Amino acid sequence: MSDYSDTTQPLLQGINDQARVTELSSEAVEELLAEEQPVSVGWWLRLVGWESKLLWYLSGASIVVSIFNFMLSLVTQMFTGHLGALELAGASIANVGIQGLAYGIMLGMASAVQTVCGQAYGAGKYASMGIVCQKAIILHLGASVILSFLYWYSGTVLRAIGQSDSIAAEGQIFAHGLLPQLYAFAIYCPMQRFLQSQNIVNPLAYISVGIFLVHILLTWLAVDVVGFGLLGAALTLSLSWWLLVIVTGLFILLSPSCKETWTGFSMKAFRGLWSYLKLTMASAVMLCLEIWFSQGLVLISGLLPNPTISLDSISICMNYLNWDMMFMLGLSTGASVRVGNELGAGKPKVARFSVIVVNVTSSLISIILSAFVMICHTALSEAFSSDDAVITAVSDLTPLLAISVLLNGIQPILSGVAIGSGWQALVAYVNLSTYYIIGLPIGCVLGFKTSLGVAGIWWGMIFGVFLQTVTLIILTARTNWSKEVEKAEERLKISADEEKLDLVDIA
Repeated sequence: MSDYSDTTQPLLQGINDQARVTELSSEAVEELLAEEQPVSVGWWLRLVGWESKLLWYLSGASIVVSIFNFMLSLVTQMFTGHLGALELAGASIANVGIQGLAYGIMLGMASAVQTVCGQAYGAGKYASMGIVCQKAIILHLGASVILSFLYWYSGTVLRAIGQSDSIAAEGQIFAHGLLPQLYAFAIYCPMQRFLQSQNIVNPLAYISVGIFLVHILLTWLAVDVVGFGLLGAALTLSLSWWLLVIVTGLFILLSPSCKETWTGFSMKAFRGLWSYLKLTMASAVMLCLEIWFSQGLVLISGLLPNPTISLDSISICMNYLNWDMMFMLGLSTGASVRVGNELGAGKPKVARFSVIVVNVTSSLISIILSAFVMICHTALSEAFSSDDAVITAVSDLTPLLAISVLLNGIQPILSGVAIGSGWQALVAYVNLSTYYIIGLPIGCVLGFKTSLGVAGIWWGMIFGVFLQTVTLIILTARTNWSKEVEKAEERLKISADEEKLDLVDIA
């Protein structure tokens, strides 16, 4: 290795020139971080600035995509909330119990795209990425066909899990209107991960914002002007998601940015589906256990006395928590892409450094957002409902919401690191233990056996998330990143083997 001063001098010149900070290569940073000599505080700050700029380039647009795509559902729920408390309860229970179940499966399966494409992009295996995206879409559409029965018979399902006949009936109306959205989500999710894994994020953000603005107008026309009610709101949401799919698909097909990674539709996408399915199943289980936990607690709240108020209050708070989660998931996506790219490129020191920077950043943001929740708790309640009882119930839950927002500063980020590293199967066991063996029973006991009610159910969620976060911190801190590089290389070799995923030499 060259002399330390000889190595760092050109790096120092590159870092000091803030206009050219992104030109500092990962190779140079990897070499610097591998040096045994101590690095000064000034150097660390400059390296943090370099990593932060790369991270926010990816995360900034990903945050916009996550938030505005989520706000499609949020806006729809706001409009249904002003139709009445029963309509809001029906939309909330369908959104959580039916749509949430499907989302957990789809998002979980799509994280496999993020893992394989992210590492393939870092390794320079560009032509393989389009095939992986097509494989994912095929499997997602297959899952959608099965899940369609859940949507169509949603009223029966909701009554079977203890919901009242009136809430279940409204939930079924809303779920029927969301059925077209299920297929749109099945196509969009792999396409989104395909673009993000190759650092194409700004176009996704522009598309999401544009469709969101159109969605507000369409929902206002359908619900307030034409008066189509709950079904009209759901069908409008489905239409907006299909617009999202069409515009994103056209970008992939026509943009020069994808000419190396999208080489057209291929029958090779149907080869090795079973091997790819096994990877997606591990990913699906990991995220499903995570997503269904909070949604299951919302369903349980519908079994409490005065279920309409309980369900409305926890659903409103959960919407804000999900809003925060979307922000953190955008940051998590940036972290996942950074870690996956660097592991695929064989740079363990840079991958580890990226993990540290993103966790510090997200923790600081969560502190600010928690304070915002406490200050604006009344306004947050009134945005969803004009019912005084619901507003009071939501205000009572905001301290717990603030705690959950604070925990969200770490947990989603570490989950993103796990996806980028391919740890989905391990994290699935962690989620099962902390959420369902510990958190869920605690929530049920506090909610039904004490006077805490819906607050007790939320405390169960907090305990589960806290334990999961601590476990992920320990796992990440003990990670040997050099071995993770070896695992990434082996994963790509296995993926490229003969009839499996054909990730290499398919052009």
